[in-house]
Amino acid sequence: IIKGDILVDTDGEIIGQVNGLSVINLGDYAFGQPSRITARTFLGEKGIINIEREVEMSGSIHDKGVLILSGYLGGKYAIDKPLTLSGSICFEQNYGGIDGDSATCAELITLLSAIADVPIKQSLAITGSLNQRGEVQPIGGVNQKIEGFYKICKQRGFTGEQGAIIPHQNVKNLMLPQEIIQDVKENNFHIYAVKTIDDVIELMTGMKAEDFHKKVDESLEKFARTAEEFSTLKSDK
Repeated sequence: IIKGDILVDTDGEIIGQVNGLSVINLGDYAFGQPSRITARTFLGEKGIINIEREVEMSGSIHDKGVLILSGYLGGKYAIDKPLTLSGSICFEQNYGGIDGDSATCAELITLLSAIADVPIKQSLAITGSLNQRGEVQPIGGVNQKIEGFYKICKQRGFTGEQGAIIPHQNVKNLMLPQEIIQDVKENNFHIYAVKTIDDVIELMTGMKAEDFHKKVDESLEKFARTAEEFSTLKSDK
């Protein structure tokens, strides 16, 4: 990552891209590492395409997490209109397969960012499971995940904006090295505990959740209108 072979941004803002946090297990040794997760959205009716699943590189728990995203999108935005959306989600530079649902929060905020055309802060990394109601759920390996992103930020140089977002239930599991605790106290690095996807939205975009949801809704409404117009044109022919 430091050499630039594995692409991870720790500053700036980008649409449809987020830093997810994962744990790499090597036998008796495990360490945390950020992963770039991206999303692209476009007009269509295929729903959410999980690229890892399509090439059989994801496990059933991860696939369940991606299906939860569809449930959230439908319940939140498709009460008064159909979801005429196709979108793809990908763990970039992943060659070994993935499983688990701890990236569900990251996947949803990336997807919503792509729909709303609103950039995400790359100075933050996130881990957290999610249910269909948008409530954040606890995950494993929280200390390794925080430490993995912290080390990269420190090596590149702190900006004062960098930090990790974790489920609020995992606060009781924190046993971080003194080095990280000190940098948190000095506001060099931040740790945010969240309860809902709305908390995540406000931290990662700087927008009020209500305003952000409005932009998502407007984009999806535009997709629906365009799809209807296109369907009418085809019928006329």
